[in-house]
Amino acid sequence: MSIEPDTSTPSLKSRIHGCLLGGALGDSLGYAVEFDSIDQIRGRFGTSGLTGFEALAGSSHFSDDTQMTLYTVDGLVEALEWANSGVGADVNACLWLAYLRWLTTQGEAAPASAPVAPSRWIDEQRVLHQRRHPGKACISGLATGEMGTSIRPVNRESKGCGTVMRSAPFGLIPHITPDAVYKLSSDAASLTHGHPSARQSAGTFSLLIHRLVAGDGLREAAAAAVAHAAGFEGVAPELPDRLEGALRLAGKGIVTPEEMVQALGEGWVAEEAFAVALYAVLATLPDDGGAAPGATADQAQHFRSAVALAVNHSGDSDSTGSIAGNILGAFYGEDCLPRDWLDALEAPDVIRGMANQLVKVTTGEG
Repeated sequence: MSIEPDTSTPSLKSRIHGCLLGGALGDSLGYAVEFDSIDQIRGRFGTSGLTGFEALAGSSHFSDDTQMTLYTVDGLVEALEWANSGVGADVNACLWLAYLRWLTTQGEAAPASAPVAPSRWIDEQRVLHQRRHPGKACISGLATGEMGTSIRPVNRESKGCGTVMRSAPFGLIPHITPDAVYKLSSDAASLTHGHPSARQSAGTFSLLIHRLVAGDGLREAAAAAVAHAAGFEGVAPELPDRLEGALRLAGKGIVTPEEMVQALGEGWVAEEAFAVALYAVLATLPDDGGAAPGATADQAQHFRSAVALAVNHSGDSDSTGSIAGNILGAFYGEDCLPRDWLDALEAPDVIRGMANQLVKVTTGEG
């Protein structure tokens, strides 16, 4: 007797595509209002704010958040390609070289002291050469020509969200330990940002993605991530404070953008961006509580509601939208992504191309 496969559990391929495409969707919707106050957003789109791409004449650009996420994928892919061929590689060095290549796409000359990395497929994609308000710390940290580390970081006081918004891919790598996920992510954050909260927020966000890919429910994974953030020595106190605040606020359901910002911040710094996105995902949970993926229609509605909540506020809307999209895409897989939103997405072939490269080096699937 044959046993039917469990189609309720997304495959790793579906989660990878869902996470990267979902992040790009949230980024794109939020980028349209990133520098608008909530009053300006309401003035443009009505009292409910921006709730879909149809209000943007059907399309929008993604920002540096998606660009850097895809370059994170590329750095990981290169390291895994070396590993699969039997050659050890310094993962953080591969990521640094990838980010240096991204730096040049932004019209910035890499310093003479920095190594020159050979071009890869991602560098040929012209859409990634558009300058979309890159984070100042990302630019300045890479422009030093120094490979920052957790012991010797660049931009020591910077805790902007440029770390957390690019770090979902670390959680998508299968068969590595949670500690390894956290270390890879926080080490990579040190390449551009030196403040402990920037590094710890990135590592904790990657751990959340890792737990979802491993099969945890949304609330279960969120609680574990918050416990991790509160439980290790040397934690920046603002990180667990904001994440615990996100869980408390989600218990109240959907609140006004003003109340959300008052409780969690505007998202310009790492722990705030993470907290706003986590709140938006949890506050819009369907009745099943996010214990497991449900019907496709419910998934798509959850995605729409969460991303809309994440982007409609005075603050860094593209980063909070991107992180929320990453979370739900990793949890539900690609089926949660609204078809009409995907139709409006810029350069989906580039995003899928990088997703397929990550799938190939992690699973062997072509």
